[in-house]
Amino acid sequence: MNGIFAIEKPSGITSNQFMLKLQHALTKSQVFSKEIQRATAERKQQYEKQTGKKASKRKLRKVSKVKMGHGGTLDPLASGVLVIGIGAGTKKLANYLSGTVKVYESEALFGVSTTSGDVEGEILSQNSVKHLNFDDLKTVEEKFVGQLKQTPPIYAALKMDGKPLHEYAREGKPLPRAIEPRQVTIYDLKVFSDSLKRDHDYPLLRPTTEEAVDTVKNLNANMLNDVLYFSKEYTEKHGLGSEVAKVEEPFPLSEQEEQEIQKEGDSYRAPKLHFKANVSSGTYIRSLVSDIGKSMRSSCYMVKLIRLQQQDWSLEKNNVFQLTDFTERDEKVWSKVLEKVLDEGATVDVIEELKKAEKEIPADVKECIVSSDQPGDEATAETIETANAEEHSNTLKRKIEQV
Repeated sequence: MNGIFAIEKPSGITSNQFMLKLQHALTKSQVFSKEIQRATAERKQQYEKQTGKKASKRKLRKVSKVKMGHGGTLDPLASGVLVIGIGAGTKKLANYLSGTVKVYESEALFGVSTTSGDVEGEILSQNSVKHLNFDDLKTVEEKFVGQLKQTPPIYAALKMDGKPLHEYAREGKPLPRAIEPRQVTIYDLKVFSDSLKRDHDYPLLRPTTEEAVDTVKNLNANMLNDVLYFSKEYTEKHGLGSEVAKVEEPFPLSEQEEQEIQKEGDSYRAPKLHFKANVSSGTYIRSLVSDIGKSMRSSCYMVKLIRLQQQDWSLEKNNVFQLTDFTERDEKVWSKVLEKVLDEGATVDVIEELKKAEKEIPADVKECIVSSDQPGDEATAETIETANAEEHSNTLKRKIEQV
């Protein structure tokens, strides 16, 4: 089975770890098991013929599981659309690694900046939030939309002198040179009306250990030092002459605010930033959050991120699978819908098609599936599962290459 589909990655797991869970679910299914057995036998025979030796499990590893890859990593903190290539579809994933439009929804908190730009970093600064108002905040919808220069965060996978930036940061070592800003495009930015409200469940980050403070001091690159830019379109429209934003220094945290934070402790709630952004590949939402904080003469760090859309795959269009579709639904259901998606692409309403496929399963088959959970029915369950899968095997075989 070959092609592209999308699945929703939950927060709290890396993209690769999540993909391995999906790969395991598909590999053990009857839809793929026979083809995997055939490919493994062919590879084993080929290896023994070429070398005269018996093939080890390591030599057969590539053909003993579904061939799979993903088209664009999501941070562990982030959830949302993860594009998956399966079989020969993995060759199409390059189309998703650059040049694709992505839509994100993010929530952040004003008043604190961190080394990573999100909740997983160490505190860099604390600033006042008393002056914030919604009318001023809405101006960022114009200031950042268009062609924009943006400095990637130090906690990024980008490399400098062959070493990922985040490794310098985690080791507390200075960078060989400053991180160069990159050109990105913000196609649209919408600030939601609940921004600046405090009725949320995110506690404000508090200063941590002295060791963490020392690590921050050793860094020679952090978001506090990044130059703030407004978009080319905004600066040209207002005749500003330079894309470098001329914004005054952030307001320091007042004594009154500091006392309020200390008094309320974990119950304290900072003003929230909630927005949706349509962006080009290569855009760092964490950097955008930090820059919005600076533009408001405060600071800001991200607490939540959802990738709503990547190219034509969208949570809002219902064309994205859940992992539970493959682990908790009958194979006869998901295999039919997956086949349709690989044939027709992002036009398929996955949720609707899964409902339809569920209804098409005969009642007696459903009863047998349920009863298979009872002791002593393992053989019956296996027979039913095989029968369910084999009904589609003829149509699937013509699409199955080496997986």
